[in-house]
Amino acid sequence: MPRSELGEFLMTRRAKVTPEAVGMPAAGERRVPGLRRDEVAALAEVSVDYYRRLEQGKETRPSEVVLAGLSRALRLTGAEERHLYALAGTARRLDEEATVQPVPTELLGLMDSWSDSGAIVLDPVLDVLALNARAQELFSGFEETANLLEMVLLDPEGRRFFVDWEASAEATVANLRASADFAVAPARLRELLDRLEAESPEFPGLWARHDVRPKTHETKVLRHPARGLLSIDFHAFDVASVPGYQLLVYREKEAEAGAGTTP
Repeated sequence: MPRSELGEFLMTRRAKVTPEAVGMPAAGERRVPGLRRDEVAALAEVSVDYYRRLEQGKETRPSEVVLAGLSRALRLTGAEERHLYALAGTARRLDEEATVQPVPTELLGLMDSWSDSGAIVLDPVLDVLALNARAQELFSGFEETANLLEMVLLDPEGRRFFVDWEASAEATVANLRASADFAVAPARLRELLDRLEAESPEFPGLWARHDVRPKTHETKVLRHPARGLLSIDFHAFDVASVPGYQLLVYREKEAEAGAGTTP
């Protein structure tokens, strides 16, 4: 039986937790990094056999009590915990209509009023729904601006534009893991994943890591095709009127020669 997404996620998180982090002795040779299955089972207060079945994909609907125990045992972040619950089918998911709502007119008007800041609205699968004039100028070198992951991984401009391209690719894939829980309609997500798996050599490995990190605040160094290196400070916000949508707001900083901050 192939492993489930839930099982693969548990395996990758288990590998990241050291025995010392959970107060367990690290003595003795370990065949795999991180915790052993029996250690996770003990910390989560489930049987070893049950936990093994979760990782093997034979159990895919653990109770909320079990999920809470696994979250504690694996030291999950808030975003990772939400992802775990969603994979187990117990998280609140939006109906299909909620994931295809238009960007509120009021928000579009606000974005257009920001002459010195770039603003972008993303949906749960990182499709770009709106760009204000400043953001359109920032991404003018890209052939298309339909989806953020496709821009980073597939557009030739992506590797030039993002100075630390590897870090940008890792972060954007992790952001999809964090945001795609909202996308109950699988067709668009499946279409996106299929294209990335077929056309991006790096995507399958990044997706298999099961890293879950939503966008928050970061400073990026970008290489604009006409203006050269730009230092960009951005913040990410949830759009309360359309749950699952993200608003990214950018503002340029004075670029420093040889700046090496991570995109």
